[in-house]
Amino acid sequence: MGDDELAELRRKRMAQMQQHSADQQMMQEELERQKQADAQLHHLLLQILEPEARERLNAIRLTRPEFARAVEQQLVLLAQSGRLKQKITDAQLKALLLQIQPSKREFNIRRKG
Repeated sequence: MGDDELAELRRKRMAQMQQHSADQQMMQEELERQKQADAQLHHLLLQILEPEARERLNAIRLTRPEFARAVEQQLVLLAQSGRLKQKITDAQLKALLLQIQPSKREFNIRRKG
């Protein structure tokens, strides 16, 4: 292997390592942005939910995380639009959950005999 080939291999390896390092840094920055967004969401939810409602939302998050995320987004929209005059109680959250929850389909199977 000549010096030129060895230098080319080293250059390629160095470029790969730099790209890998840049990718890791971008992933770290994205993770940090996500953590910051989650902290802001948590802080806002503390301001707009009564403790019982917050507990209910946390319980939902354990079983249905996507649905809980949808509810959180709806609550944030309500808060940002200025439509909330007071903290949301557990009863109000239950009513909101019923509105947001997708309706269940019922199937009737009839057998002809």
